[in-house]
Amino acid sequence: MTLRVAIVEDDERLRQQFAQLVENAGDMTCVGDSPSAEAALTTLPRVAPDVVLMDLNLPGINGIECTRRLKALRPDTQVVMLTSFESTEAIFDSLAAGATGYVLKRAPGNEILEAVRDVHAGGSPMSSAIARKVVSFFGKRVDPAPSPELDRLTDRERSVLLALAEGQQYKEIADTLGISINTVRNHVKRTYEKLQVNTRLDAVRKLGRV
Repeated sequence: MTLRVAIVEDDERLRQQFAQLVENAGDMTCVGDSPSAEAALTTLPRVAPDVVLMDLNLPGINGIECTRRLKALRPDTQVVMLTSFESTEAIFDSLAAGATGYVLKRAPGNEILEAVRDVHAGGSPMSSAIARKVVSFFGKRVDPAPSPELDRLTDRERSVLLALAEGQQYKEIADTLGISINTVRNHVKRTYEKLQVNTRLDAVRKLGRV
């Protein structure tokens, strides 16, 4: 299946680069590119993208508010925020608005493409630096007991979950464990099902880490 991806980015050069990146992926197509939130909210509900790569700092309506409004119009569309900085406040505001991924613009192109695939497959991709910041933030606030549901996990699933808790990306986990990225995705999917969660943060909470 070809993933339908849209770009919302005010910088024309970057917008074209992201659109070309998507088109060259082989399993994706760019169904729209918008220079502003206002334009996106007019066109994206009509073109129905599976995933939107959303710039955080848009002129006028920002990316967070655009995400909130877009999710109200198209709840099934997944949003990956693209940003140049690692603001803890912006991260949580984005997640609260309905974004399910958060990746730095300076990330390698393959990492951005993997984020699109992961979010469409039900994951919650974040750049390693972002994931570690999120885990660290929660770790300073609460220290719950580990969930008894962890006993339902296999040793490999537990290893993958521990790696997620450390902020590792799927490729890092695959390299560490000597398995493919698709195998990592399958382990994550089964782990989420067993723990009855939908995101990395919710899964890590079950560890008692956040």
